[in-house]
Amino acid sequence: MSVKTRAIRKIDAVKVPSDDKRWLIVAAAMRKHGSAQSALIETLHSVQSSFGYLDDIALAFVAHSLRIPLSKVYGVATFYSHFRLKPQGKHNCVICMGTACYIKGSVKLLQKVDQKYGLKVGNTTSDNQFSLLEARCLGACGIAPAGIFDGRVLGNLSPALVESQLDSWLKESTANETKSPS
Repeated sequence: MSVKTRAIRKIDAVKVPSDDKRWLIVAAAMRKHGSAQSALIETLHSVQSSFGYLDDIALAFVAHSLRIPLSKVYGVATFYSHFRLKPQGKHNCVICMGTACYIKGSVKLLQKVDQKYGLKVGNTTSDNQFSLLEARCLGACGIAPAGIFDGRVLGNLSPALVESQLDSWLKESTANETKSPS
């Protein structure tokens, strides 16, 4: 390993967890913010953008690099619904559980997904096709109950509409598998 590479792999005397080049992106993000504690959220975004989620190794690395207690890093990562601590599916379904959505039936939406697909909040289907998540509030109270399907906000949801969206993802997946040569 060259001297230059060794220098890049160190961040304030903290070595990156592995030779995975995505850690260099994370390191660059921390350097951009001067490895300051105030860069915690930006750094977590960088890790999640690079790896898709925040695992224990990443959280410990960020805590050590920014000189922040691991409990605080974990607290921030679990407080914001944007951060994921487990790998996610190809598609994401986020159901709002805010007061307006809850009153208008968001629980029935989650029950439908559990009943039909056997999928509970925070989990991903065994084929990694979709993940079911919940958010405290999407700020879409006027169209409650609301959800986000692959980044697109949909409102006035019913169990049938949610089922239709998830079924379309599954059909898409099945169609792609039959097109792929074995």
